[in-house]
Amino acid sequence: MTSIDLGPFPSASGFETAVELDGSDPLSGFKERYVFSDAELIYLDGNSLGRLPTAAVPAVDRVIRHEWGDRLIRSWNEGWWDLQLHIGDRLAPIIGAGLDEVIISDSTSVNLYKLATAALRAQPGRDKVISDDSNFPTDVYVLRGVAAASGATLEVVATEDTADPAGALESTLDERTALVSLSHTAFKSGYTYDLAAMTEKVHRLGGLVLWDLSHSVGVVPIHLEESGADLAVGCTYKYLNGGPGSPAFLYVRRSLQSSLDNPIAGWWGHAEPFDFDLDFRPTDGIRKFHSGTMPVISLAAIDAGLTDVAEAGIDRLRAKSVSLTEFFINQWEEHLEKLGFALRTPRDSAQRGSHVSLSHPDSWPIDRALIEVGKVIPDFRAPDNMRFGLAPLYTTHLDVHTAVQRLRLIVESGVHAGYDRTRQTVT
Repeated sequence: MTSIDLGPFPSASGFETAVELDGSDPLSGFKERYVFSDAELIYLDGNSLGRLPTAAVPAVDRVIRHEWGDRLIRSWNEGWWDLQLHIGDRLAPIIGAGLDEVIISDSTSVNLYKLATAALRAQPGRDKVISDDSNFPTDVYVLRGVAAASGATLEVVATEDTADPAGALESTLDERTALVSLSHTAFKSGYTYDLAAMTEKVHRLGGLVLWDLSHSVGVVPIHLEESGADLAVGCTYKYLNGGPGSPAFLYVRRSLQSSLDNPIAGWWGHAEPFDFDLDFRPTDGIRKFHSGTMPVISLAAIDAGLTDVAEAGIDRLRAKSVSLTEFFINQWEEHLEKLGFALRTPRDSAQRGSHVSLSHPDSWPIDRALIEVGKVIPDFRAPDNMRFGLAPLYTTHLDVHTAVQRLRLIVESGVHAGYDRTRQTVT
């Protein structure tokens, strides 16, 4: 396999700036809290799967060895039964929600189905659901199924290639609109909606809004209560570092909880689950949006990442995220644009999440060469997007500088030309 210089690259433009920015970084100590098994590897895929917090290892070990291994079923009454509520309370301040408005439950897709269906059932006189083509495809699949089952129609607005996605969406709103469901930060471009402004526009016509926070939670300030947001879902395995497939969360505004039903009625949402009554009687509050038994081992892994996000503070995380993405964009402009890379992420930091997307005619083979030869892990999103997720808890400006230089060397040397263009299952 061809090799390249892995750096660092002190003579390349931007190096001294990167060192200076890292030297004044108030979050620099958090990197030590994460597992780094390969000192040369630069991981820029925290927007898909966050790194492993070192504190998660003993937490999961305790659940396995002591709580499951020793206490066995007694552990349900010793903390397991309410664990998802406690973790929801830890998450609530991070997304600007009340302690009784958030719960860890199921997957993002299942939570989206539950809340979208509940929203349509609560508005029988409205028959229109709106989303956009920048939304995560699974969200669109779920919404299409929900709309069909409810006798509603789904309108997917073309926003991916528009300069004003919010304006394009606003033009489709009318009195028939029951629900608008969007990704707060788009998974490809990183475009980030003004959550409060869009919510207000939908409310003006009497509809409800359901936000997917998966690509913004932990790196973008989110004020659900303050903005009047109705509903939200999101995952915990990206910037919250909860682990692969860790349970998702859902948010229901307090004033809506009594008027919305859970369409997947399950025993964990029952008022008296151990009465084993065949007639479902929902419990009060946010807990009624539970369905089935929670995965305790996965729940235990989430807490460490939430602790770090809470301690770092969302304002400091956001400041570093903006600094990292701006530095990456500056480095792209200086070193990569001339090599055929196009920027697919907004330049305005107010409209940008914490990942930067670049496109190139040879994106896929470049991606593979960058991982296997350059020891930099981004991800790839069809048709030609390379995404670089910059997680402020453990990514440095020097990481960005070195990654850009390795990417430059890959393309200039033509190493990528020898890579098969057949895509892998997971990209």
